[in-house]
Amino acid sequence: MDFGLSHEQLLVVDTVRGFVETELYPLEAEVERTGELPMATARMIQRKVTDLGFYAPNIPERFGGGGLDHLTFTLLERELGRCSMALSVWWGRPSNILCACTPEQQEKYLLPCVRGEKMDALAMTEPDAGSDVRGMRCSARRDGDDWVIDGTKHFISHADVADFLIVFVATGEEETRAGTKKRISCFLVDRDTPGFEIRPGYHSVSHRGYHNSILNFDNCRVPAAQMLGEEGRGFETANTWLYATRLTVAAMCVGRARRAFDLALDYAAQRKQFGQVIGKFQGVSFKLADMITEIDAADHLTLAAAWRLDQGLDANREVSQAKLYASEMLARVTDAALQIYGGMGLMDDLPLERLWRDARVERIWDGTSEIQRHIISRELLRAKGA
Repeated sequence: MDFGLSHEQLLVVDTVRGFVETELYPLEAEVERTGELPMATARMIQRKVTDLGFYAPNIPERFGGGGLDHLTFTLLERELGRCSMALSVWWGRPSNILCACTPEQQEKYLLPCVRGEKMDALAMTEPDAGSDVRGMRCSARRDGDDWVIDGTKHFISHADVADFLIVFVATGEEETRAGTKKRISCFLVDRDTPGFEIRPGYHSVSHRGYHNSILNFDNCRVPAAQMLGEEGRGFETANTWLYATRLTVAAMCVGRARRAFDLALDYAAQRKQFGQVIGKFQGVSFKLADMITEIDAADHLTLAAAWRLDQGLDANREVSQAKLYASEMLARVTDAALQIYGGMGLMDDLPLERLWRDARVERIWDGTSEIQRHIISRELLRAKGA
């Protein structure tokens, strides 16, 4: 792996970081105070990102997107991780799974997302089926040319502002060597579809302004033409296109950790106690050393996994390692940064208490730390035939 970044990659890093610091940081305090992002502000962010030429950077060029490779896109996500999630979501990174759309579906869903005219949201999680995705109860039955969906989803990020949902449901059962399993299929469901309701979700301590929603389907009729991929092959479709969402979490954790570290380092170099800056005290200086070492380690794990994807190499274990380590590293780094600031770190005059709160969810969504450890160990044991 070549650890040197190209001119284009350095330009992406500098451009995104400059935009985040100049355009998004000033908006964070109001979002934190109100828990809301006005739609006019969201659209303003979209317009400015589009003017930069960076909207939909993860979508292949053949669909009008930026066509960034995994490594460059990971660098972009790392910089977006520095700011509030409620703001960064409007940068516009449509779900890659939309690349599986048929030509007709592309016109209705994918291309409008690439142009910033529509926004999608992904719906898998249910009250009784979190990590056990095949345990989902939300189901669909065929009725003529339609499918009728019934059930509930929850913890669905930014569904409140989405124009349509990418919904995974059970469409029957099949016998496998491991026993009876549910057949999972994927549908594109417009928010105004009769029988489909998007309700406010739960109040989370992490990522204020970036809302989760509850989805209710009650005899919701969806045309068969809105099935994404083949019936019963929803997991295969998701694994093909959503493979690296864990990598996005890892990258954003690294960016957030670097922001916390920068704040702590500056403070340690300026704050004086007992006649000298506190960074001179071993209790603080060793914290700084540990923090930057962990951040760099997480960064290298994340970039190495992205590089493997670009080389066409299997990276399942490496992606899970990056997500696991980066999310747990962020918790330790934000806690240490807050400790260096002392009592002021807990005050909302600074972003540290928010970064500390926001860090907690990263070990849960997109696969808990326990799931990542399961994936890693399974990959290791499979290589031994176990």
